[in-house]
Amino acid sequence: MKKAYFRFYEELNDFLPGKYNKIRIEHNFIDRTSIKDMIESIGVPHTEIDLILVNSKSKNFSYIVQNGDDISVYPVFESFDISDVQHLRPKPIRQPKFILDVNLGKLAKFLRMTGIDVLYENNYADEDIVKISLESKRTILTRDLGILKRREVSHGYFVRNIKGEKQLIEVVNRFHLQKSLKPFSRCIKCNSILNKIEKNKILNIIPSKVKEYHNDFYICEFCNKIYWRGTHFEKMCSMIEKLIDFKYS
Repeated sequence: MKKAYFRFYEELNDFLPGKYNKIRIEHNFIDRTSIKDMIESIGVPHTEIDLILVNSKSKNFSYIVQNGDDISVYPVFESFDISDVQHLRPKPIRQPKFILDVNLGKLAKFLRMTGIDVLYENNYADEDIVKISLESKRTILTRDLGILKRREVSHGYFVRNIKGEKQLIEVVNRFHLQKSLKPFSRCIKCNSILNKIEKNKILNIIPSKVKEYHNDFYICEFCNKIYWRGTHFEKMCSMIEKLIDFKYS
């Protein structure tokens, strides 16, 4: 029986049992195994990792673990310069675009509300999510670790929070989306862009009270859903400003 020793840092501990948090772990193994497969067998998906040090030297995911290796595993670095060592994640996707798994419907609605490009269907299979992610260069947001452990996945994130409001805060902060937000520029229903439309073109399809009190209207270019700045709009503005400290003007 061979042994390797692991230490996982910061938020990577979210994937470990409490008794293993922030301590050096002894891991037993027999077969020849890559460090990627061994780390994921412990519970940490490779998409969350940016740096691995083996006996103080930077290694990539293909490294074969040796008996007695002392391994340190780090998440994405936001504040430290690690340009001289080997990054394990591909370069970030500069234009933030996401695809969400079936468990994140409320988050999809909230992100679209803030103008973020989000694909979501409540019947997506895991294979569909991975395929779309790769083809359209979208980051996968999920609460299913199995998706993130697929070898072909390059950009993905495990959403820690359960409630939609907290998930929104988490994702905005994790991906630094504050400067990308354009609230109420997308259709909440289908994700398409909203365009302004003249009131006289939709008089026959909007409620009479809406005709009386509102003059600015927007239409989805795909599903033709009509939007206006009513009380529901004001409530959404208030919620977004409260959650992510963003002022809508």
